[in-house]
Amino acid sequence: MSIETSGRWLRGGLLAAAALLFATSAKAQGAASPQPGGSGSITNQTTMGAGGGLGDSLSYGTVGHQQEREEFAAYQAFSKETDLAKRIQKGREFLKKYPKSRFEEQVDAALVDTYRTQADWTNEYHYADLALTLNPDDVDVLATVSWTIPHVFDPKSPDANDQLDKAERYSKHALDVITTLPKPNGMTDEQFAAAKAHRSSQSHSALGLVYFRRNDYENSEKELAQATKDNPAPDQTDLYVLGIDRVHLSRFAEAADAFHACAAMTGTFQDPCNKNAAVAANQAATTSKSQ
Repeated sequence: MSIETSGRWLRGGLLAAAALLFATSAKAQGAASPQPGGSGSITNQTTMGAGGGLGDSLSYGTVGHQQEREEFAAYQAFSKETDLAKRIQKGREFLKKYPKSRFEEQVDAALVDTYRTQADWTNEYHYADLALTLNPDDVDVLATVSWTIPHVFDPKSPDANDQLDKAERYSKHALDVITTLPKPNGMTDEQFAAAKAHRSSQSHSALGLVYFRRNDYENSEKELAQATKDNPAPDQTDLYVLGIDRVHLSRFAEAADAFHACAAMTGTFQDPCNKNAAVAANQAATTSKSQ
């Protein structure tokens, strides 16, 4: 269920009004427009890759390994399941039946992404904690969860600040891990570079939204600029918030650029970005004449 709200923000003569849609339940769909001050829920428009790698394999003998063969078959059945409800059921059953499996982290990580697609944040965070307990350097889980937290952030939550702290910690750690991450077997140099760029963009996006929630517009702008620079598929939410950041910093011409890029994309923010781009450009021209 969504609650429709409206708000106005003013900075250096720039006035823009946009409809704000706040996600108020775990099943809320669609994106919500941010306000300066960081209130509300900002959901992202792009689809993220699955958390955790599922490429591990085992070698088995032909005698005395029935338990391992059954475990491997159960894991394969889980990893190939495309029905989300059945995938969750098989994942939970696997973890219950094989609590010490070498596949435990992969199943936890895959459940993180499965629950994320269903907007079930509680279970996403739960299985992320389990996965990171087993492997604190799982960059897929780190980037996924750090990205989710500030996008679905509820400032009224009793642990709101702790959640932002966690997102900041996870995203920074993900960026550290990426710098020394070895290339997985079977992945080309081009695929590896693209995968690292994807997770890096997610992590910078997460940091940008964390800082925006804290009204730290300068650091938010720096992170979102990195998240969108040279990105073949920049996120519309990032571009919209980047424009707001730059308005707060009185960088109106650059704000107009961000809004124009946002308006060029189909999505929730297309109309407000198109309007804000015109107003920001006008403010930039006015400011230039007065100097």
